[in-house]
Amino acid sequence: MDLIKIHDSEKAPIIGYAESRIGGRTENQDSFSFSDTPLGFLVTVCDGMGGGPGGKTASSIAVTEIVKRVRDFAPDGEDKKSPADVVKEAVEHANQAVIDACDEHPELKGMGSTATVLLVSEQAAVIAHVGDSRVYQLRGGQKVFRTFDHSVVFDMVRQKIITEEQARLSAQSNVITRALGVKADVEVEVNVVPYEAGDRFMLCTDGVHGVMPEKNLVKLASERHHALGPVVDNIATTADEIGRRDGGEHDNLTLAIIQVKNNSILKTKMPKRVKKILMLLSVVCALSITLNVVQLVISERGTDKREHATSQSSPVSPSEQLKTSPPKDTLRSAGLKGITTDPVKAEEKNQQTELK
Repeated sequence: MDLIKIHDSEKAPIIGYAESRIGGRTENQDSFSFSDTPLGFLVTVCDGMGGGPGGKTASSIAVTEIVKRVRDFAPDGEDKKSPADVVKEAVEHANQAVIDACDEHPELKGMGSTATVLLVSEQAAVIAHVGDSRVYQLRGGQKVFRTFDHSVVFDMVRQKIITEEQARLSAQSNVITRALGVKADVEVEVNVVPYEAGDRFMLCTDGVHGVMPEKNLVKLASERHHALGPVVDNIATTADEIGRRDGGEHDNLTLAIIQVKNNSILKTKMPKRVKKILMLLSVVCALSITLNVVQLVISERGTDKREHATSQSSPVSPSEQLKTSPPKDTLRSAGLKGITTDPVKAEEKNQQTELK
């Protein structure tokens, strides 16, 4: 299937492209769909399983029912469900629709499908998934969010028995633990994430993420030197070429990339590691300021003590004493008119007194 433009009008809050290829198989059992809905813009990618016509039927039913369920929801009605609840129920409804189809057509028994769903609204992005198809959120060339596969090998990754790269290369990498159409009480994993202008969300089947190391896929999907359409096409071409090089019997491959133009109302939480670093820096700054203040106070007190000690211990010379003697007018005003402070005149007066 050729590259398909999802949305790129100037007024739309997103731009997006999708592409699906048959790979090395006789039939493409992947399906995808998208639509404007009352709750935001919706994209879904599903990977069918079951062989024969079953896989394609299952994935087609899944994308059709998911889109219809979300698009038909009336947010102004009596039903006050959150967007996350609506998406979750849409996937659950699709699961039951696949089961019902199996019951009606025994030849389709054993069919099923993975499911990935992205709903972008002004508030946030709702992400739901069942199985091993993935949703990535990319920012500045880095992965900031990714769904965790419901598979045998990723259960081993969760238990730290093997690495994600070992899981990708494992012969059991295609054995999934959850899928639509298997049982009525399917467990849908739902996440609500904030986004920033320029973020990219990539939905893809394992025919894309399973053929190359994740760091290579993230690098290709984050490329900014070309328009988004060629970026999507390049990823599909790269995955296809790797499959041919490895034998040519590679899986179907489907991906859709959505790029948002604005920030969500829901704000990005500060990573715990960054928060701890900032708290530590604030404590260090507070201690530094406190120590500087204490040192300044101690320094000022030391200066005052030295000045006081100097004034107490310094001898006063006679000339300085004379300089500090009260003026005559002051003595007269105190009623001591007969007293003079002039030493020469005082001596003469004393001699006159003795002669008398």
